[in-house]
Amino acid sequence: LAGCTLFITGASRGIGKAIALKAAKDGANIVIAAKTAEPHPTLPGTIYTAAEEIEAAGGKALPCVVNVREEEQIISAVEKAVKTFGGIDILVNNASAISLTGTLETAAKKVNLMMEVNVRGTYLTSKACLPYLRKSKNPHILNLSPPMNMNPMWFKNHCAYTISKYGMSMCVLGMAEEFRGEVAVNALWPKTAIHTAAMDMLGGAGIEKQCRKTDILADAAYCILTKPKTFTGNFIIDEVLLREEGVKDFDVYAIAPG
Repeated sequence: LAGCTLFITGASRGIGKAIALKAAKDGANIVIAAKTAEPHPTLPGTIYTAAEEIEAAGGKALPCVVNVREEEQIISAVEKAVKTFGGIDILVNNASAISLTGTLETAAKKVNLMMEVNVRGTYLTSKACLPYLRKSKNPHILNLSPPMNMNPMWFKNHCAYTISKYGMSMCVLGMAEEFRGEVAVNALWPKTAIHTAAMDMLGGAGIEKQCRKTDILADAAYCILTKPKTFTGNFIIDEVLLREEGVKDFDVYAIAPG
């Protein structure tokens, strides 16, 4: 990915930052499109601390304050990216809002947040990047969203969240077909829970023992983004892909091996 420009939403921490750091090792340019500019009281990292880590890993970083709910902020960051690096080769739609709550427990503002960040944010960021992606030699859009499994068990405990994440997956379905031959569009999802600040908030103390490190998604994402643009319309599970690529030891990704 040397010399490639990646536009990554939600790259100030967690999975987005892990994907950024993996690409940075190749000497990629990373646009950190995230909303944390000032240190957050409970969450680690800002776009500026992420930028320092990316540069230290060997990449070039452009921190941009982007709340994907605000179209103007998306467009302005895309323009800044193109001006700075000359184009955009890869978009990673990673920014997400999560509330694993039942229908009666999910307040309207939480429903709005998940729909606006997950579905609308992904859609609008893709729309803003596509004119530039089409000019790239090997363009990719990667959404961090699940395969669309219509088993009710995936809906019953958190209907609003599942709808919002499946909305991101429907973007993959539609855009992969719409831009076939021009831009690869795929989805990536973890087989297990991944240890991030969000997981700590959701799961409480000790949850990390059931989780894998963000590295597994970074390695799987790297694998997808280095494939030709003919590799498109796929719903990929991290472990399945890495096994196909010859990875045998998954204990390295475990927070608590075994």
